Amino acid sequence: MKILIVFYSTYGHVYEMAKAVAQGAKQIPGAEVDIRQVPETLSADILEKMGAVAAKKAFSHVTVCTVDELTQADAVIFGTPTRFGNMCGQMRQFLDATGQLWANGSLIGKVGSVFVSTATQHGGQESTILSFHTTLLHHGFVVVGLPYAFQGQMRIDEITGGSPYGASTIAGGDGARMPSENDLEGARFQGKHVAQIAAKLAN
Repeated sequence: MKILIVFYSTYGHVYEMAKAVAQGAKQIPGAEVDIRQVPETLSADILEKMGAVAAKKAFSHVTVCTVDELTQADAVIFGTPTRFGNMCGQMRQFLDATGQLWANGSLIGKVGSVFVSTATQHGGQESTILSFHTTLLHHGFVVVGLPYAFQGQMRIDEITGGSPYGASTIAGGDGARMPSENDLEGARFQGKHVAQIAAKLAN
C-alpha cells in the first residue's frame, strides 16, 4: 500500500506538517510512505526577496513530484499554504497539469486528503481545504478529513489548528510560529487515519 504526501512549502511550516503526516501513516503495517514537493514557480530572485531561500534549503533534498506518481499511490495527502482562502499557486499549477489523468479516470477510487498552513487563525484554513476538495472530487478521490476522534482540534487553552476537514497550523504574520505539538499530533492522526482507510479499501 503506497501513501504519497505531496506538499508545497515556502518557509517550512507545511514541510514540518508533512513529516508528521508521514509519521502517522507509517504506523499502519504495510504502508509505504513517500514525501514529494510540487515544482517551484517563483524565481530565485523573488524567493530571495521573500526571505525564503534559507528556509527552503531544509527540504531541498525532497524529490519534486510528477503527476504520474499520483497514479501509483493508493492515497495522496496534499499539503499547501493558504493563498487568499485557496491553495497556493504552485499547487494549483501542479494540479492543473493532471488533465490527462482526469480524462483517463486514473485517480478514481484513491483516497485523498488535505492539510494546510495559514498566517492567522481565521486566514482560510477551512476554505482552503474545502476548495481543494472540489478538485479531488472531480478526480474521483474518496475524500477523507480529520475526524473529531482527534480531540486536539477541540482545544481552547492554546492557539491551535485542526478542523474536521483536515490538520492545520498557524504560522503567524511573520512566519515565526512553527507547528505546535498539538498541530503535529493532528497531522500524525490524519496520516494514520488516511492510511487505515486506504488499507481497508485495498482489501
